[in-house]
Amino acid sequence: MPILPLAELRAGLPRGARLIGVDPGARTIGLALSDVTLTLASPYGSLARGKLGAAAAELAAIARKEGAGGLVVGLPLSMDGSFGPAAQAAKDFGRALADAAGLPVAFWDERLSTAAVQRAMIEADMTRAKRAKAVDAAAAAYMLQAALDATAG
Repeated sequence: MPILPLAELRAGLPRGARLIGVDPGARTIGLALSDVTLTLASPYGSLARGKLGAAAAELAAIARKEGAGGLVVGLPLSMDGSFGPAAQAAKDFGRALADAAGLPVAFWDERLSTAAVQRAMIEADMTRAKRAKAVDAAAAAYMLQAALDATAG
């Protein structure tokens, strides 16, 4: 499947199609889902980071169920904006996931998204156990919301 600039991916979606935000972590993959107007991102859940085929199959099933037409994968650039090993790993994973799930993909800078979400959860006095369960999907929503806001037109 093609890798597209986000604006091009968004413009090419069929009317009413959603986007899935993907935050690939070391142990889990955070997922978020946009609304059909591509205005609001919401946490959706997370997948265990295991075999690529299994994650892609689950993602494809979610896309069918929710009417998603593309993926926005978080790209963890270095703090100076450079493209390091973590960003390359996320890009390789996102490309393979998109190919296996049959969905076009765009990448979006997700520096500090997890840290920002963790900080907000701590300020909300959320317990460590609850934060651990919710942080991956919330970080994916944070990243997807930034992408939607940047391409709103």
